[in-house]
Amino acid sequence: MRSFQGRCVVVTGAAGGLGRALVLAFRAAGAQVVALDRDPEALQALQSDPSLREGPPWLALTCDVTDAAACQAAMAQAVARFGGIDVLVNNAGIAHRSLFADTDLAVLRRVMDINFFGAVHCTHAALPSLRARQGLVVAVSSVAGFAPLIGRTGYAASKHALHGFFDSLRTEVEDDGVGVLLVCPSFIATGIDRAALGPDGRPAAQPRQTTGGQATPEAVAQAIVQAARSGRPLLLHSRTARLAWWLTRLWPARYAAVMKRRLRADFLAPHHKETSA
Repeated sequence: MRSFQGRCVVVTGAAGGLGRALVLAFRAAGAQVVALDRDPEALQALQSDPSLREGPPWLALTCDVTDAAACQAAMAQAVARFGGIDVLVNNAGIAHRSLFADTDLAVLRRVMDINFFGAVHCTHAALPSLRARQGLVVAVSSVAGFAPLIGRTGYAASKHALHGFFDSLRTEVEDDGVGVLLVCPSFIATGIDRAALGPDGRPAAQPRQTTGGQATPEAVAQAIVQAARSGRPLLLHSRTARLAWWLTRLWPARYAAVMKRRLRADFLAPHHKETSA
């Protein structure tokens, strides 16, 4: 069992719903947290949170994970402040909701830059310290990391890429004592929905459709801390995620049919109306 008492945990996307919950959960476990986010105002709000006034020391830094040099600088500050990095949680992410045929390619690049390359940049910068301290890398993926998701081709691609990258990275660093944990929740009640991009890069107009209910950020954060503590390589959070995992392997056509029936209405109805007009 891995202990976080007095350890340094870096969390990206720390000012968002799940990010804030992760900061609180790791600090409750005794960790010294470095909270990274690209939004300085959101970070300021996090620093003003009364629940963070007591407990282990922590550090908030503005960092755009799409900027590799900024990630290097942030990790260097974490090492300078706390002596090294024991856990890196790649949580920063963005979503989009739009059919591929209607979506600007720049939207897909933006999603990939944040969700995939952001995690790559931070991991590359933190890896020397993680190796020296036999640490842990956590990547927050999604059910979309192993299953199809209509209207979110770029999002699913970015999460699938995380699995290929981090499952492969595990084979390179496990002999050095470095762990890799992939986290696959289903729908979480966070601000990622409000920040989702539409087909032209502006905020998506239609509300998000969900299936299987939404987990709270606090519940997901606690599950991540426990999975990280126990050394698990994969966390399928929620019954929906576990059912999706097995159904996509045993009966993928059935999974795709169910997913389309539950989530396609907002995307396909307008298209069919235009086609039939």
